[in-house]
Amino acid sequence: MNTAQLPILVLYYSRHGSTRKLAELIGQGIDSVPGCEARLRTVPAVSTVTEATEPEVPNEGAPYVELQDLEECAGLALGSPTRFGNMASAMKYFWDGTSAQWLSGALNSKPACVFTSTGSLHGGQESTLLSMMLPLLHHGMLVLGIPYTQPELMTTSSGGTPYGASHWSGVAGNQPISPDTRALAIALGQRLAQTAVKLRST
Repeated sequence: MNTAQLPILVLYYSRHGSTRKLAELIGQGIDSVPGCEARLRTVPAVSTVTEATEPEVPNEGAPYVELQDLEECAGLALGSPTRFGNMASAMKYFWDGTSAQWLSGALNSKPACVFTSTGSLHGGQESTLLSMMLPLLHHGMLVLGIPYTQPELMTTSSGGTPYGASHWSGVAGNQPISPDTRALAIALGQRLAQTAVKLRST
């Protein structure tokens, strides 16, 4: 990574690829802002047994996140599929282990945003986005949404909210990301990166 670039962490969990696709679009928006670079990371699945069930390195996609990524980032985009209107347990498990970063204020005053994907059209997108904001607020982060000056918020029929980017993937996960959803995800990444640049320059 170019040390002159501001690292913006895009941290997500994805089981079937839809949330990962949103993460990549948000990363595209981040990379389009001069001086910023997206750093995509994921978290391993959790198990009902105590033994590790995931490989130490993912078979595909982004590397696993490390706590150092939180400390080094200039901003954060957090994404998860919905689980009964809440973030997935794998993502919640990761945040439950960030007490040291909370105590040190590692994320304090850094900008953040959230994104999600659901199998059903009304499957808890907005409540999941709101639930993901809670640990970020406890860490002192500055949470951003998508403003209604983004015209796709008024025309989308496949996801996208003022609370963050979202996608309706369908029960089988085969619904393609619509042009409106794509535009909103990229715009959210751009807004996050632009805010990080402004905060760093003050």
